[in-house]
Amino acid sequence: MAHPAQLGFQDAASPVMEELLHFHDHALMIVFLISALVLYIIIAMVSTKLTNKFILDSQEIEIVWTILPAVILVLIALPSLRILYLMDEINDPHLTIKAMGHQWYWSYEYTDYENLNFDAYMVPTQDLTPGQFRLLETDHRMVIPVESPIRILVSAEDVLHSWAVPSMGVKMDAVPGRLNQTALLASRPGVYYGQCSEICGANHSFMPIVIETVPLPHFETWSAHQLDFA
Repeated sequence: MAHPAQLGFQDAASPVMEELLHFHDHALMIVFLISALVLYIIIAMVSTKLTNKFILDSQEIEIVWTILPAVILVLIALPSLRILYLMDEINDPHLTIKAMGHQWYWSYEYTDYENLNFDAYMVPTQDLTPGQFRLLETDHRMVIPVESPIRILVSAEDVLHSWAVPSMGVKMDAVPGRLNQTALLASRPGVYYGQCSEICGANHSFMPIVIETVPLPHFETWSAHQLDFA
């Protein structure tokens, strides 16, 4: 999760987020190189009184500074489109979970099970135990198996919400009357935090998302335990 004074992204916990981090670094390096070149040209033009007559009217240099930006844009666009289509790929999911946004909590339904669903409310500050995070903990976590493709169906019951978990590289709008879908695949066991990312009313800041990723045997034990109490 994020920590104080952090400047970059959270550590990636899914293959999609790793790709997004690589693309971010790729694009940022291009921006740094362009910025350095422009800064050098500005300093050179301000600090020198000499003028090169070949720069004032040169067909060749105009061709170069027209083609070069187009090439740079292609170098940015191709990996961007690749990741865009990669994020929409949902191949043979092992599990489908429906996340429903409410004012102001999330409810989850494991559609592959007959009666496995629960609501996830934020844990009030006075009820937090040592080690838990304020405004981020919920009374029920969404538990999923590691290294298994998961399909998430996202909708809302009342107003617009957005189901977002940064370390998973997932952000999907929850729209009343519309069923959106996204996919995630957890790379390693852990607990990952997110929040509603669409202003949805007075308590918008108080509907966190907690995903707990566990090995498959532990997930089967957890699901059987939940069904026993259903």
